[in-house]
Amino acid sequence: MTEDFNAISRRTVLGGLAAVAAGGPAFAASPPLPTSPVVISIMDVGGALALMQKAFEDYRAANPKLVSRIAFVKAPAPELASKLKAQQDAGRVDLDLILTGSDGLAAGLEQKLWQKILPDFSDKFPNIEANYEPAALNLHKAQGDGFGVVVNYYPSGPLLEYMPDRVKNVPTTAEELLAWAKANPNKFMYARPTNSGPGRTFMMGLPYILGDKDPQDPVNGWEKTWAYLQELGQYIEYYPAGTGATMKEFGDGSRDIIISTTGWDINPRALGIVPKEAKIQTLKGFHWVSDAFFMCVPKGIPNDRLAVVLDIMAHVLTPKMQAYSYDEGYLYPGPAVRNVPLSLAPEASQKVIAEFGRPEYADLIANNPIELPLKPDKMVVAFRKWDELVGAKRAK
Repeated sequence: MTEDFNAISRRTVLGGLAAVAAGGPAFAASPPLPTSPVVISIMDVGGALALMQKAFEDYRAANPKLVSRIAFVKAPAPELASKLKAQQDAGRVDLDLILTGSDGLAAGLEQKLWQKILPDFSDKFPNIEANYEPAALNLHKAQGDGFGVVVNYYPSGPLLEYMPDRVKNVPTTAEELLAWAKANPNKFMYARPTNSGPGRTFMMGLPYILGDKDPQDPVNGWEKTWAYLQELGQYIEYYPAGTGATMKEFGDGSRDIIISTTGWDINPRALGIVPKEAKIQTLKGFHWVSDAFFMCVPKGIPNDRLAVVLDIMAHVLTPKMQAYSYDEGYLYPGPAVRNVPLSLAPEASQKVIAEFGRPEYADLIANNPIELPLKPDKMVVAFRKWDELVGAKRAK
């Protein structure tokens, strides 16, 4: 039964080679798989391993003739580009696959660090677009642009997360949030956008909430947003380097309202870092700003490892592997491809979502616009402007 299911799943997601349209432009086929096993190094700079490590390990277990070992490495996203660039300049790339959010993807694109995957190796992914969830497909095309392949997706945020016993008048508009922060200094917090999903989602979501001129242009279209963030910053003690610190300080009572996302709401409550009774709120004018984890391949890896990496990437896009991404709600919902119901997830994941998920998410996802994040080049610019205009005022 399992073997049949895996075979069907793989065909469903990847299709057959015959599905590649005849008469299109010719692209190089994927390199041949090696005749002896190789070691593959996977670096995670966004947290995707929390969802997908089991899927990668399943591949290794099923393919001992191709992979002798998978080495998993973690690092902060801001360190990724310089590390890879140094390896490439030295002509020795030790990392084979990078799992990253939009931040690391953007930094790598800016410095031209990534190997083009699609359409160059379409033979490995012939039916990929038809099998993505629609919002995941939008991210795959607009942000990945052939260099980053979406592996997990979620509508993200921005959401306010608050403790109901400490916040009696919950802000429902941007103006009310500013007034609340002013009346309760140092009790509101979010993390530096360049290394925080909730932080960058808040930054990119505000132009919709505030009715700014062009939500996709942080230089000429965010006049209200930059002014708002600067004013709000007067009442923020500091901006942590990552989201985890905001959750810890929220959980221990140092902060009463933080910026969150669906996954950052569910998972820390499931882990006991944040009290279960925490609540979420959206602001008037709310639009989701979607986010994803991408798989990127550094330029310069040898063909034997490249062949295995491409095969691994195809493997983790099958429904059975995608079902792992429900995890403990870390990137809720998580699967990037179609036809991956919660019932396909491990029992432990189903229990966590049943206990810590929120019924209101289905309605919020169905009835609010889901926007693309900034294009990678614009995102890099937005990070720099935030650091200069906002973050520099509250460094710690």
